[in-house]
Amino acid sequence: MIKRQEKEPERILLINDIAGYGKISLGCMIPIMSHMGFNIYNLPTAVVSNTLDYGLFEILDTTEYMKGTLKVWKELGFEFDAICTGLILSEEQAKVISEYCKEQRTLGKHIFVDPIMGDDGKLYNGVSDDTVRHMRRLCSVADIIMPNYTEAAFLADIYQDKEQVTRAEAQQIVDKLREMGSKSVIVTSINMDNQHCVFGYDDEKEEYFTIPYEHVPVHFAGTGDTFSALLVGGVLKGYDLQRSTAYAMNMVRQLILRNAENADKNKGIPIERYLDEMTDFERY
Repeated sequence: MIKRQEKEPERILLINDIAGYGKISLGCMIPIMSHMGFNIYNLPTAVVSNTLDYGLFEILDTTEYMKGTLKVWKELGFEFDAICTGLILSEEQAKVISEYCKEQRTLGKHIFVDPIMGDDGKLYNGVSDDTVRHMRRLCSVADIIMPNYTEAAFLADIYQDKEQVTRAEAQQIVDKLREMGSKSVIVTSINMDNQHCVFGYDDEKEEYFTIPYEHVPVHFAGTGDTFSALLVGGVLKGYDLQRSTAYAMNMVRQLILRNAENADKNKGIPIERYLDEMTDFERY
C-alpha cells in the first residue's frame, strides 16, 4: 500500500522586531503561529532590549543583516508561501522590505502588512514622512493590510487631526488605501459615529464591513501583534477575512480581561498559558 504523503505546512516569513524582555512582536507571533501548525521563519528588523513601554531601552538596527540575509536566502533558493510584516525601523528598511515583497508578490506569494508607525494621532519617534511613503509602497503589494486608525489616516493622508470619523469618512480612508493597491483593508481601533469598531473592506466578498466592540481601557504591550498573528493564521487556515478578524478581536479582548489585574502590563500577556485555546478557531 502506498503511504499518502501529507501536505507540508505553509511556510510563513515574519518580518518584525524581537524584544529580549516582553511578549511582543516575534516573541508572541512565533509561538502563536507555530502552535497553529505553520512552519515559521523570521527576519528581525531590530533587536530591542525590552518593550518600549518601559521608557528606557536599547535598540540594535539590523538593516545590514537583513540585506545580507535576503541575499543569502536568494542564493540558497529559500522560498516562503506568505510574508507578514510588522515594525519597520527606518526609511531604508521600508525600501528593502517593500522591494522584496513586491518581488515575492509577482511569484504568487501572499503578503500581509501591519504598518506599525504610530498611534493616538501621531507617528512614533523616528518615523519620517519618507518612511510613510515607503510604507505606502509596501501596502500597495499587500493582500491584506491592518493599520490602526492613526496609521490609516497617515497612509491615506486624510483626517489625521480627527479622533473620530463618520462612516462616510471611514470609507473614504479605506478607499484611499485600496487605490494604492491593497486588496483587503482592516482599520482597527477606529471610533466611527461614536462607536469603537473595526472597519474594513473584504476584497473576496467585495463588501465593506463593520465589527463593533466594547473598548477595554487597559493597555498591554504586544496585543496588536497577537491580533495580527491570529488574523493572518485564520486567513491562511481558510477562514474568511471577517470571521478571522472577529475571532482575533474577541480573543485579544478576552486575554486583556483575564490579565487586567497583572501588575506589570508593559511586558505583555503571558500567551503560553493560552496557546491551545487561542488557536482553536472552531470554538468561536
